[in-house]
Amino acid sequence: MKIAMWSGPRNLSTAMMYAFGNRTDFNVWDEPFYAAYLKQTGIDHPMREDVLAADETDAGAVAARIKAEQGNVFLKLMSFHMCPGFPFDWADDCAHAHLIRHPARVVASYLAKREKPTLRDIGFEQQVALFERFPGPVVDTAAVRENPEKALNSLCSALCMAFDPAMLGWPKGPKPFDGVWAAHWYNAVHQSTGFAGAEGPLPQLTGEAADLVAQALPFYERMKLEAIT
Repeated sequence: MKIAMWSGPRNLSTAMMYAFGNRTDFNVWDEPFYAAYLKQTGIDHPMREDVLAADETDAGAVAARIKAEQGNVFLKLMSFHMCPGFPFDWADDCAHAHLIRHPARVVASYLAKREKPTLRDIGFEQQVALFERFPGPVVDTAAVRENPEKALNSLCSALCMAFDPAMLGWPKGPKPFDGVWAAHWYNAVHQSTGFAGAEGPLPQLTGEAADLVAQALPFYERMKLEAIT
């Protein structure tokens, strides 16, 4: 079984990858199209040169490798990484799932790692397009944080697979399947041994950050309508 889980950045996606990575019956792949996205767009991201040096930059080669993967594989995928012209033939073999988070939380978290994000950087619009092309269970991170076991049970059931209690925790620290960019982006999750508790009130953002939240909110609300938990 191949699971393609789509999200934007700062959506609890790394913790979800760790949950699947802690199962003995799954291999995981961290953002397989990231280097190809950086090469295609020329965008300046933290650790750009390290990512380009470490990973495959040809999207066609990445797609071919995904198609060739055997056994159970969890793919952590960023919606905004899929540039026009990137192949999608590999996706026909996957069960798709979508992870969402309120844009106020996404923007607040993203700003701590990279300045001046745009709507394209946080992936909400692209995720709606991907959901319409590859529908599947939608999980709101608020439900995962509130009750991880219930949310993961619901996700596994929707994917027609068995829940494994091992998904509820993982060892502290970096993982062998982390992308090279983990040194910049994964500091907090490396301190964790499981999903954190329920989040508090939404961050109160102003200026350009608040404008970005307003742009993203209709796309989040569209996906929220589909949430399974």
